[in-house]
Amino acid sequence: MTNGPLMPVATAIWLIDNTSLTFKQIADFCKMHEVEINSIADGEVGKGIVGYNPIISGQLTKEEIDLSSKDSSRPLKISENKIEITAENKKDKKYVPLSKRQDKPDSALWLIKHHSKLKDSQIAKLIGITSASVKSIRNKSHWNYNSLNPKDPVAMGLFSQKDLLDSLEKADRRIKREQKLKSN
Repeated sequence: MTNGPLMPVATAIWLIDNTSLTFKQIADFCKMHEVEINSIADGEVGKGIVGYNPIISGQLTKEEIDLSSKDSSRPLKISENKIEITAENKKDKKYVPLSKRQDKPDSALWLIKHHSKLKDSQIAKLIGITSASVKSIRNKSHWNYNSLNPKDPVAMGLFSQKDLLDSLEKADRRIKREQKLKSN
């Protein structure tokens, strides 16, 4: 099943006003009933709605409308978008609300306690705080250390489980490298 056009009523209004297509063709294209199209043409429905040109939006071509206008049994075919949408795994800094910013030291303490093999710089990068802050939490000299409560940063939404697993794998590789260098 193909999708209908954006803003079907506005598209139907434009097609009624600017083409010689049949109500059935417009109804089929806009995924509406013929009676609705007839009501729009009579001015009973869609008052005040400005027509939406499907040619400008790339949903139809002039040639497609011309072909269907000449043959009333030919349905309109929505144009396929040739744009390929890819989900790049790009690291964008997202806004962190003030309430979550106050939880960052708690998250650092949780990571230090549960994943001690992570370097301070890795923890800082994951959570979005400075390495100096992580170091002060690790050696218990943080200005607010006595008030910190370890909180799982993944559960709080500071970063994803995948980010944590990637960092842990990186830490494991670093530890293996260091052990290999010591044994040589």
